[in-house]
Amino acid sequence: MAKKSGVGLGIFSSPNLNKDINQVFTHGRVKFAITNSTTYPDSFKKFGEWATIGAIFFEDINNPQSNPNSSANTIAYPLNPNSSNIPLTNEIVYIVKLPNSQIQGNVNSFSYYYFNPLNIWNSAHHNAIPDGIYADTIPESQQQDYIQTEAGIVRRVTDGSTEINLGDTFQESLEVRNLQPFEGDIIHQGRWGNSVRFGSTIINSNPSNPWSNSGVDGDPITIVRNGQHDDDRDPWIPQVEDINEDKSSIYLTSTQQIPIEASSKEYSSYFNAPTPLNQFDGEQIILNSGRIVFNSKTDSILLSSFDTINLNSLNSVNIDSPKTIVASPEIYLGDKNATEPVILGDTFLDDLNKLLVSLVSLSNALTTPIASPGPGPLNGAITAPATDTVIKAQNMLNRIEVYKSKVSKSK
Repeated sequence: MAKKSGVGLGIFSSPNLNKDINQVFTHGRVKFAITNSTTYPDSFKKFGEWATIGAIFFEDINNPQSNPNSSANTIAYPLNPNSSNIPLTNEIVYIVKLPNSQIQGNVNSFSYYYFNPLNIWNSAHHNAIPDGIYADTIPESQQQDYIQTEAGIVRRVTDGSTEINLGDTFQESLEVRNLQPFEGDIIHQGRWGNSVRFGSTIINSNPSNPWSNSGVDGDPITIVRNGQHDDDRDPWIPQVEDINEDKSSIYLTSTQQIPIEASSKEYSSYFNAPTPLNQFDGEQIILNSGRIVFNSKTDSILLSSFDTINLNSLNSVNIDSPKTIVASPEIYLGDKNATEPVILGDTFLDDLNKLLVSLVSLSNALTTPIASPGPGPLNGAITAPATDTVIKAQNMLNRIEVYKSKVSKSK
């Protein structure tokens, strides 16, 4: 078949892989990948079942076929056993021929192994290019997705849809953006706006970034982001992380000030409030998300701090536990300036019990009329109040144990 001319991938030539198996390096277009046992059951069983997970079937990019044969010359396995980057349908991969598990019995036994997908569109989301895109037969439904330039083909989707086949479940999102790089950065990006940046402070960076307002050039920072923020710019323009707008973030800093917006800023329990979150420029770890969960399945969650531990909430701080123990030489309730001591319940109620017993005895004695030479008893004016005192004191004696809290204890 004659080589097709044009731009983009058309400038490359590739031998027929089914005929020239002695070639060590080549490249091919991915037709599909094996990620489970059911989507492509025949290929799954034919080539080793679970040993095929991550394998791809590919075709010669200059000889596209609608239904390529599944054979040993069209299957390639991941080159790296510890890092998985499974290509999508219609992505281009670089392929190398290397020994396989049968090498001990046959020195000529080999398999194909693939590298990461080629960065055709310079996109972290996908780099698929459909059959024939480099020829003069671009399907009319796809012409709006590509612009042919003198340097090659540039993808600029503008109508919110695409016709590219990317596999069985992968759905293209036109809003997923690349991460903006800065000099010296090492960046790992997923296909859905999740990323890890090993970066640094860059004073007067271009474009600007929100972590270079303190420290000096080269101070390290690591940013883990899951879910980029909405951006009203064109989707092919790279994006810088925004801790307040991205979905979930972890920042590991050294000298950087991170402009995080605290949900609650009430520090009235302090005599000297901590440095505001967006002004601290020391080493710290920041977790920011819609919800944060710390769960220990078999042991403890331990919070240890050189200075203070602050619990700050706009609503409430709730503790649900069968037992709550606070071991501290000083405990202030209600206000940092609290001065009134808490009464020791058992000690106080024991003394109160003794006092009430004496009061009952005295009051009982006073309720008995004392004869007098004149009209009426000598204690006539106090017998009624004494009787009332006896009743009240006795009621309190009967309720002494009720006054004790069954939950809170103090020392």
